[in-house]
Amino acid sequence: MTRYDTLTDTLKSRYSCRAFTPDPVPDDTILKIVDAARHVPSWCNAQPWQVTITKGAATDAFRTLMTETASKGTPPQPDLEWPTKYTGDYADRRRTCGFQLYDAVGIAKEDRAGRAAQMLRNYALFDAPHVAIIHSPSELGPYGAMDTGGFVTAFTLAANALGVATIAQAAIAAYAPQVRDHLGIPDDRLILCAISFGYADPDAPANQFRTKRATPDEIIDWKD
Repeated sequence: MTRYDTLTDTLKSRYSCRAFTPDPVPDDTILKIVDAARHVPSWCNAQPWQVTITKGAATDAFRTLMTETASKGTPPQPDLEWPTKYTGDYADRRRTCGFQLYDAVGIAKEDRAGRAAQMLRNYALFDAPHVAIIHSPSELGPYGAMDTGGFVTAFTLAANALGVATIAQAAIAAYAPQVRDHLGIPDDRLILCAISFGYADPDAPANQFRTKRATPDEIIDWKD
């Protein structure tokens, strides 16, 4: 097997896990994940990413905070502007992913209460034993955030290669001020996303579907 084959196998087998077992990931495994992810490229080699990782009681406290904050209708205050809308293919892909999840867990499309309850599962971190809060310097703006996106990708792939399941969650960034205050993250850091991680529950309905990907022909605009 070539290195390309190994990489593509890792990419294709990775998925967003939405149900975890309570078993913690050993510290040395977490260190291996970060050790691999830190090798991604960045503008001027600035390496703007930092990660705050919880375990044990710290994860449970954060889970409680996020669930309570979202449940009481706290207005979102993300550090980066969220998408203004989804149109065309982007809207279709987003909608299809949502329907796949609802179908997997048995929520009817017209069941608004069920859909709202499923949405709150984001803030319960899908019962993951760990969450990684990904942040970058505000002074580097969107380019620091773009570089850090590479770290997020590498983190999830390295985790997958080690048998650890992940889900990257922008939803947590909705409450950036609360995240910073609770975890002691400085005000000059942008809260970009969270990665909940642990070991997947293989029997959970939410883990039974896989999203489709656009083909190379849909992505590439050749110029001769």
